[in-house]
Amino acid sequence: MRSFSIPRVVLSVLCSLQFAPSQEEQPRQQRPVNVIFLLVDDWGWRDAGCFGSDLYQTPNIDRLAAKGMKFTNAYAACTVCSPTRAAAMTGMYPARTHVTDWIPGHARRNAKLLPPKWTQHLEHRHSTIAEILHGAKYRTAHVGKWHLTPRSSDPNVVGVYYPERHGFDVNIAGNQWGAPGSYHWPFVRKRRNRPALEGLQTRVANFPKGGKKGDYLTDTLTEHALRFIEENAKGSFFLYFPYYNVHTPIQGRADLTKRYRDILAKRSEKGGDHTNAAYAAMVTAVDESVGRILATLTRLGIEDRTVVILTGDNGGLDRKGNPTENAPLRAGKGSAYEGGVRVPCVVHAPGITKPGSVSDEPIITVDFYPTIQALTGVKGVAAHNASVDGMSLLPVMKDATAKLDRDAIYWHYPHYHPGGATPYSAIRSRDWKLVEFYEGNRAELFHLSEDIGETKDLAAAMPERAASMRKRLEAWRKSVGAQSPRKNPKAKRGE
Repeated sequence: MRSFSIPRVVLSVLCSLQFAPSQEEQPRQQRPVNVIFLLVDDWGWRDAGCFGSDLYQTPNIDRLAAKGMKFTNAYAACTVCSPTRAAAMTGMYPARTHVTDWIPGHARRNAKLLPPKWTQHLEHRHSTIAEILHGAKYRTAHVGKWHLTPRSSDPNVVGVYYPERHGFDVNIAGNQWGAPGSYHWPFVRKRRNRPALEGLQTRVANFPKGGKKGDYLTDTLTEHALRFIEENAKGSFFLYFPYYNVHTPIQGRADLTKRYRDILAKRSEKGGDHTNAAYAAMVTAVDESVGRILATLTRLGIEDRTVVILTGDNGGLDRKGNPTENAPLRAGKGSAYEGGVRVPCVVHAPGITKPGSVSDEPIITVDFYPTIQALTGVKGVAAHNASVDGMSLLPVMKDATAKLDRDAIYWHYPHYHPGGATPYSAIRSRDWKLVEFYEGNRAELFHLSEDIGETKDLAAAMPERAASMRKRLEAWRKSVGAQSPRKNPKAKRGE
């Protein structure tokens, strides 16, 4: 998604629903597991200390990885955000839900292809993970970015698809917008000769309560998350906290930005891969939030029955003039290549994941839905489960050397993106990855264990393997009802 197109908006919604009292305490051994799902926006594969950053300081994320399991081959379901968020909520590939681009996407009127008539909201016919947990007496909260609602100025249109209509008891800051006007209070973008808006329609006007100059959005949202945890510590809860960080606008908290400027000023002339102080500050703001959440779980005595999942929604924003660097991965957000879809992932499941364990098994966003089902014992809706594309990660979480009973994971993006993507589909089958581009009806083949940077296209040298993988990719598209782009009769020559 592209935040720079957002007009005059506060990016935060405070749901009219109030936090309900906690459930009554149950005997400790009988209480269900809690789940905290943390999703970082535009988080590059190397954007944490434990994933190899040479600048970003993430002691809390590093500690979480040391206590749990780190996944080195974790993937987002899409190269942009809205499809991945729909995948997390439903366990279904974007190709199946037809939420295949960031909402509302963008038009390239003169391109060779036109996107299909894709779905620009999360449909109610799907059973979200929040809905099935709510049905099992979990308290559920959404705090942060939603971006699964139609882009409209009519509250009667957008409100139908807000988080509270998808199984969340509490919704803090979840609306139709993909990025904040500002990360600094009052979290709006000021326009020349126009006052900063106090809110977007009536739903937003009271967020944040008690805000003041100097408040940083991530810290404010974390306060709401901690309040929810504290008020529901005696029961069972599901907290979905999709951060707005580290999405544009690149705005770090002042003290953290200064810290990184000082660090960079002392660097040798050789420098390093990561060089943006404001972006580094945004990463560390997330890390501090993670630390506060973990400390709260410990203080409340519920750490041993709370699973924490931390991952990203797409690759890091790695284009010329932009804030991070995904090397050795190729490209970044909005690209068909590894930099666009490979993301950090850490899972701490007490009594299940071994401290400091590392799994190289390929996993993808759709796996978290069945994993949470397995962790909580909540079966959900049979009709929905029949269409869930993900697999439970419990076997891998218990044994880092285990392999899932599948041979491939898939992507489908029938759109264009400024990050470099033209309409494509892709398949990763163990070490092999094939990307099929709709323009020119061509494919590229890579062997990732030997060429993580996707520098050597082997399609011409290995035509049988390429043809076989294309055949499997086509069969998968048919099985999920994927939509294809269309020829554009108005396309300009050369585009």
